Amino acid sequence: MKQQKIWLSPPHMGGHELKYIQEAFDTNWISQSGFNIEEFERSLENYLGENSFVTALSSGTAAIHLALKLLNVEEGDFVICQSFTFVASANPILYLKAVPVFIDSETSTWNLCPNALEDSIKFCLKQGKKPKAIIAVSSYGMPFMVDEILEISRKYEIPVIEDSAEALGSEYKGRHCGTFGDLSVISFNGNKIITTSGGGVLVSRNQKDKDRTLFLATQAKENKNYYSHSEIGYNYRLGNISAGIGRGQMEVLEERIKQRRENHDFYQRIMADVDGISLFSALNEDFYSNYWLNAITIDPDKLSKEKLRKTFLENNVEIRYLWKPMHLQPLYKDCSFFGSGISGMLFDNGLCLPSGSNMTNDCKDRITEILSIFKN
Repeated sequence: MKQQKIWLSPPHMGGHELKYIQEAFDTNWISQSGFNIEEFERSLENYLGENSFVTALSSGTAAIHLALKLLNVEEGDFVICQSFTFVASANPILYLKAVPVFIDSETSTWNLCPNALEDSIKFCLKQGKKPKAIIAVSSYGMPFMVDEILEISRKYEIPVIEDSAEALGSEYKGRHCGTFGDLSVISFNGNKIITTSGGGVLVSRNQKDKDRTLFLATQAKENKNYYSHSEIGYNYRLGNISAGIGRGQMEVLEERIKQRRENHDFYQRIMADVDGISLFSALNEDFYSNYWLNAITIDPDKLSKEKLRKTFLENNVEIRYLWKPMHLQPLYKDCSFFGSGISGMLFDNGLCLPSGSNMTNDCKDRITEILSIFKN
């Protein structure tokens, strides 16, 4: 009999989500407005802290798109973007017919390399155009090098869109991810640390930008007694039922962070005797990761990545490659790239391991047994 599948990062309900969904049905708010949306936004604003103005949207991708719109990105503008990320970080640049400029990773956080970032800005300036935005990602929940990136942002007066799609609950120097950018993005896709089934938020720093975000996300309807539109808007608002799921999930957020971090501790223990595998971990105490996904790199001289991957799959355990960098994707093959190729090496030698907050002891025992095959 085939063993039950261990998923990479499945949804994990807390138990109170149905209460808020039922509330939406009982009050007949089955739409893109309602009390659940307001309360979900308020709970996130309280969690993130001062100067966090949250607008709930249909996806993190929509949030990035609207962030670019708020920064007046237009056709032909340069937008700098981390290469080592999911394609959703970059695609909204193309929505606006702007020009992506991709930046390599550094080895500590796997995120934006400050040196390559500055090189790219100087390149853009030589072309006669200052970049309109920098998209900085906290991959797998690990905060990027916040101080260094924000210093460059201030030096050249280029706003930062903080892509914390995977980093809710992560912190840098005691401050929440999602609060560092001029605009910040969080995702609640089904595989994230908490979910609304599909959804995301754009975090602004002031009420004016929040109001503008909501305007654009609801078809840019003007405040008149009839339907009047002077600019393009979008159908990007999160639904009240989905927001009800989010309200229930917010109640267990701290528990989910704890469970994900315990998974990381588990992998540290069982990999201690496996030669050739390095577990991606925080550089120092400044970086507090939610460890949304546990990622490893493999020394090809000591271990076969494909053999490890196939062994997991044969045992019905989901395991995935790390992100294939954007500058190596066919869609973006003609875009400029700055760096030494670290992100490409991560893709060549890395894998993501099961990291769900609902991973049982039986699941951990199976994973331990699989990895024991590769012990010294």
